[in-house]
Amino acid sequence: MNHSERLAAFVALGHHLTQLPDEEITELAYRTRNQNPWFDRPNVAAAIKGIAHLLQEEPLRHWAARYRPEPTTPRQIGVVMAGNIPLVGFHDLLCVLLSGHTLLAKLSKDDTFLMRWISSELLRLEPRFAEHLQFVERLNAADAFIATGSDNTSRYFEYYFGKKPNIIRRNRTSLAIITGRESEHDLGLLGADIFRYYGLGCRNVSKLYVPEGYNFKELLDSLAPWHHILDHNRYQNNYDYNKSILLVNRVPHFDSGFLLVTENAQLVSPISVLHYSVYTSEIDLVDQLTDVAAQTQCLVSSGGLYPGSFPFGRAQEPGVADYADGVDTMAFLAELA
Repeated sequence: MNHSERLAAFVALGHHLTQLPDEEITELAYRTRNQNPWFDRPNVAAAIKGIAHLLQEEPLRHWAARYRPEPTTPRQIGVVMAGNIPLVGFHDLLCVLLSGHTLLAKLSKDDTFLMRWISSELLRLEPRFAEHLQFVERLNAADAFIATGSDNTSRYFEYYFGKKPNIIRRNRTSLAIITGRESEHDLGLLGADIFRYYGLGCRNVSKLYVPEGYNFKELLDSLAPWHHILDHNRYQNNYDYNKSILLVNRVPHFDSGFLLVTENAQLVSPISVLHYSVYTSEIDLVDQLTDVAAQTQCLVSSGGLYPGSFPFGRAQEPGVADYADGVDTMAFLAELA
């Protein structure tokens, strides 16, 4: 296959995903939730919609045109995929196959069904990918590696993969800037950034930066439509547990009945908890954000007005060029000798 044929296959996949009937998505979600209880229908549907968004023809062609269309020497790329949210490994699959290399994918035990399903849909549309797409348990044959995990697993990855070209991703999370001038509608949009995928993704907002003296009532009222998140027993268990911890330790916090908001310097918050820090001026805000830039995946603000930020409600809608950890995966693959 040449580059144009590979690109056309992914465009066709994106078009196919937009036309999936509701009953098929429901069946996929049912089978997926049997494997991973966090992967319910709304989140499976959101993940599929997000991939269809990635594969829109014009943005995809424009993005792909920035890179060498064919590799000098096709390589076998070992990819250790995450499984924290549905289909999170798809972007790496797209990059490796579109760049003309062969993918050796080690799937997360938390997301095997959906990744195999979407791969089979791609192969149905373009069977010639079959010789370039393999699911494996061991990556010994790989010439280069892409691995996504935690700060702890990254040390393991560095030990085993460090002698060959690699991208090793670590813990990251996403942040929101509140100015106090947001409308109720703006704040309501922020709910999707916080609660989609139950807060399990690196693009989920886990911490707010708020101005000194900020009144949280309007924010909590605006997030009320997400109260249904408590319907998931695992989320409710996390909420009950974290609430008891805050109460026992007498930690000041706000409680919406399904979300706990507390001042905390840590970027990553537990499920059902949202951290915040206070800033006293624009300069103070910039300084605080600069200090945590290396751990930040995504920044959101009302209307995306803050430089480099996404609008509220768009954190979970990355474009095809919004790379995990800010590392250009396609450039890495294009430069392999």
